Amino acid sequence: MSFDQYHEPPEELSQKVRTFARMILGLIEEAQAIDWYEQRMSVEKNKSAKAIMANAQQEEFKHFGMDLEFLLREKPEWRTILKGILFTTGDIVKRGEEAEKKVD
Repeated sequence: MSFDQYHEPPEELSQKVRTFARMILGLIEEAQAIDWYEQRMSVEKNKSAKAIMANAQQEEFKHFGMDLEFLLREKPEWRTILKGILFTTGDIVKRGEEAEKKVD
């Protein structure tokens, strides 16, 4: 069986790489769901419906965070870079470049 998430023959990929691909795809799907809820909420007039959408979006964000944490545990160099960017102040691009140098 072939899936669009693979760019190489699945049978040639290790289980670890296949799991990684699933988690990356999950992260993408969660980000997309967050975006869809944001768009829906921006046009929704009914307060109750909008509150339900906001609650659902929070769930998607939680799932996004769990997927991201899994990936960061698999790729410690990514965690190093993100630590230099997230929850900081100053120029984001500069922070990113400085963080990237820490893994070179």
